[in-house]
Amino acid sequence: MDQTDRKILNEIQSDFPIAHRPYQELGERLGLTEDEVMARVGRLKEKGIIRRIGGNFHSSRLNFVSTLCAAKVPQDKIETFVDAVNRHPGVTHNYLRNNSYNIWFTFIAQDMNIIENALKEIVEETGIEEILNLPAKQVYKIKVDFAV
Repeated sequence: MDQTDRKILNEIQSDFPIAHRPYQELGERLGLTEDEVMARVGRLKEKGIIRRIGGNFHSSRLNFVSTLCAAKVPQDKIETFVDAVNRHPGVTHNYLRNNSYNIWFTFIAQDMNIIENALKEIVEETGIEEILNLPAKQVYKIKVDFAV
């Protein structure tokens, strides 16, 4: 990943253009062609640096529920566990922490039963049984960007 890739990542986190040709607009902002931006974003997706590009919504305003989950995953099972979690379309974030509960992810769905069933599927698929389901009692929305 070079400096141009980092600039693209910083630009698209919270200011992805809502335009007919968003990659062209990004290119204009960054001094690149539309094709260059698309190729670089494609490579970053292939490498797993970008998991998805999409909107973030206030889930409760759409009558959805969300929760934060934490799991204790042995080092040798992290990749398999993360792959199983990321296959669920309601997972919006998934990250490693330096803690006994070392994998944390957020999950959004139409209701908590969907999330609970997905967590059961993850347990069955991975054998990881220590997954905490931590729904928020009160939500404090903050803008989170990760400077790259």
